[in-house]
Amino acid sequence: MVRPLESPATAIVIGAGPAGLMAAEVLAAAGARVEVYDAMPSAGRKFLLAGRGGLNLTHSEPLPAFLGRYDVAAQPLVQRWLGAVSPQALRDWAQGLGVQTFVGTSGRVFPQEMKAAPLLRAWMARLRAAGVQFHMRHRWLGWTATSALLFASPQGQVSASADAVVLALGGASWARLGSDGAWVPLLRERGVGVNDLMASNCGFDAQWTPFLRERHAGEPVKAVAARVGQGGMRRGEFILTASGVEGGLVYALSAALREQWRAQGYAEMRVDLLPQMDADRVAMDVAHPRGARSWSSHLQSRLNLKGVKMALLRECAPAEAFNDPAWLARCIKDLPLRLSGPRPIDEAISSAGGVRLDEVDEDLQLRRLPGVFCTGEMLDWDAPTGGYLLTACFAGGAIAGAGAAARLGLTRP
Repeated sequence: MVRPLESPATAIVIGAGPAGLMAAEVLAAAGARVEVYDAMPSAGRKFLLAGRGGLNLTHSEPLPAFLGRYDVAAQPLVQRWLGAVSPQALRDWAQGLGVQTFVGTSGRVFPQEMKAAPLLRAWMARLRAAGVQFHMRHRWLGWTATSALLFASPQGQVSASADAVVLALGGASWARLGSDGAWVPLLRERGVGVNDLMASNCGFDAQWTPFLRERHAGEPVKAVAARVGQGGMRRGEFILTASGVEGGLVYALSAALREQWRAQGYAEMRVDLLPQMDADRVAMDVAHPRGARSWSSHLQSRLNLKGVKMALLRECAPAEAFNDPAWLARCIKDLPLRLSGPRPIDEAISSAGGVRLDEVDEDLQLRRLPGVFCTGEMLDWDAPTGGYLLTACFAGGAIAGAGAAARLGLTRP
């Protein structure tokens, strides 16, 4: 039943990141009176940090390939989200805010100005014009004995009630920006199943020798390919750090590396140092007589293998391989980098784990807490960088907002 105009339904959104703001926009468009609460002094803190590198908003690849970037368990749910806000719809939405986008050479989509701040400013202005009220520096503490929402504010503890609630509190990466996972025990106390939060899109530690750490830490390892286990090879690059490895290629493999580490106590990234050359050609050049030349000189001359790549080969290939050209050639094409574990979750770009997917219905309403919806990184789904994570946060926020509007008896926008 639709409420009369003089008594609008009320909704509270907790969390002012992309998922929460999108839920607020959808609810306001449906006619709800919307209030947004957030622990930080201003909205979109992590969103703005992501924008420092250009704000990779989404990706231009075809939708089936796009969907395949998500973990298999979450794909049916994410497919429904993308039906509401597709990558192209997200670009159209940004254009509606006066933000033009373009497709980069990698297929990634960026705002023309390569910044997050203009988009966020325009979005906040539109939300306020739609009547959305913001309460900043309000940290959610759970529920009162009378089931009201409880917040810690600069004025002390305050409570608030609404006809529907959307939780969009993020995961547990970058706690200083508001995503600290403090909500986990609050939901578990209410019987909601929450899997432990884990680092995702993160770097990994390795036990480098002092030589590699001191001579090559900070150097990019470019034009390589890597895989985990029997997975397919992915091309890209990564950075050698004093503690291990990080960067785009590592982030793309981080979910598989994390699961391997959880299963056996360590992870192994298999690296092809020369993916542009086939194995037979590498084997032939390695086996070419080198005379009095060192291996470093020989491999640089025959394969242009040098610098940090040569250092990695020395670091990770068995010493015995340098007495067997065929073995050494195999190492160049399939070098095992043993990793001792992921970096701390607070350093990760995002987090995996969270509210189990079987705890929410198709509208992202918590089955155990009717009227309470959950969206964004709070849910247990995982996605790589490249626009996939951010797109699904926007889309999931829209689904939760529409579900909350339907719960309130409002017409879905």
